Amino acid sequence: MATQAEQDAIAPGDIAVGVVIGRASEYFDFFVYGIASVLVFPAIFFPHLERLEGTLWSFALLALAFVVRPIGTLVGMELQRRFGRGVKLTVALFLLGISTCTIAVIPSYNSWGTWAITALALCRIGQGLALGGSWDGLPSLLALNAPEGKRGWYAMLGQLGAPIGFLIACSLFAYLWGSLNSIDFLSWGWRFPFFAAFALNVVALFARLRLVVTHEYEKNLEEHELDPCDTRELFAKQGFNIFLGAFASLASYALFHIVTVFPLSWVLLYPDQSIGQFLTVQIIGALLAAGAMPLSGLLADRIGRRSTLGSLATAIGVFSLFTPILLDSGSVGQNIFILVGFVLLGLSYGQAAGAVTSNFLPHFRYTGAALTADLSWLFGAAFAPLVALGLSVKFGLWAVTVYLLSGAACTLIALRTNRAMQLKDRD
Repeated sequence: MATQAEQDAIAPGDIAVGVVIGRASEYFDFFVYGIASVLVFPAIFFPHLERLEGTLWSFALLALAFVVRPIGTLVGMELQRRFGRGVKLTVALFLLGISTCTIAVIPSYNSWGTWAITALALCRIGQGLALGGSWDGLPSLLALNAPEGKRGWYAMLGQLGAPIGFLIACSLFAYLWGSLNSIDFLSWGWRFPFFAAFALNVVALFARLRLVVTHEYEKNLEEHELDPCDTRELFAKQGFNIFLGAFASLASYALFHIVTVFPLSWVLLYPDQSIGQFLTVQIIGALLAAGAMPLSGLLADRIGRRSTLGSLATAIGVFSLFTPILLDSGSVGQNIFILVGFVLLGLSYGQAAGAVTSNFLPHFRYTGAALTADLSWLFGAAFAPLVALGLSVKFGLWAVTVYLLSGAACTLIALRTNRAMQLKDRD
């Protein structure tokens, strides 16, 4: 007969399934918007501007979600205190789905004028608030329940949703772009992925609620003190760890948009190959990233997660030096940039989440990990397409090199600082 402790035990594999499904759904929403920011929004919402200027404005709206995401996290924590984790997650994911679905029905600028842009901005803000509020603590629980010597592997599983979400979003847009003429694509075709995102959110919601509201999971979450804490106390006592954690993974987050959204805009504005062909290359890149992530888990368990992040930050810095050469070398160079970049993204992003979460005291870990992730997105990825495209047009593609190098440098400095802090604590 199984003991009560055995019945209440949490299988890491069960947690991993919920984490992958939930994150893949969120990333699908994320990339549907990102790809549409290049292929659709400049023509639909900024037709009165030049294509470059319209794309830059689209990227500015893209960044809104990351700016408000920490606010969504704090509001979500308050909802959880008052009504429970399940209510918070339900509200957040329905807000995400409704915001995404509403984008699909917004009339064009030619019909609504500036109200269309305002509606798009409000929906993007809704997405950001929802993404912040959807933090459920499952990645932390997964890491804490991972077998000894396997934390790198299980940490990677929580990140696997990124290439899966991009793969689905990019494949869907590639199909629509290739199957429809430009008039049909811009009039109704682009709206379909946003409706599909709502359906995926519903599936993901039930998958995650199945975990977070059951007795075994609630008990395990409480035992590990994975509940909201007082935010003022957190910043007063361990606020430095939030910023240290955000900068420790900055190289991965900086690379995130540089190989997904930015190059698509560059190829559209300065075409050396067709968009359909380039989307196909990005699909292959997403598959390579998904394949590289398990390797990151094996590597992290062998040499340590922080050593893995540091080594890959160095590799990203070296890769950045070749960025202007590759992107300015026609379709072959651009394809090499995408494929190599996605491999590096898979290896680095696989270990980017919670690399220094262990620095937090147990009762600060839940809120601290959420805010660390928010700031990583804000500092590393939020403005990457806007900055990279704007500066590249004005100063050349070396601006992308500088951007990636700055992210790599921040990661290496943060990891070195963290190491020094650990040695000091031991003394």
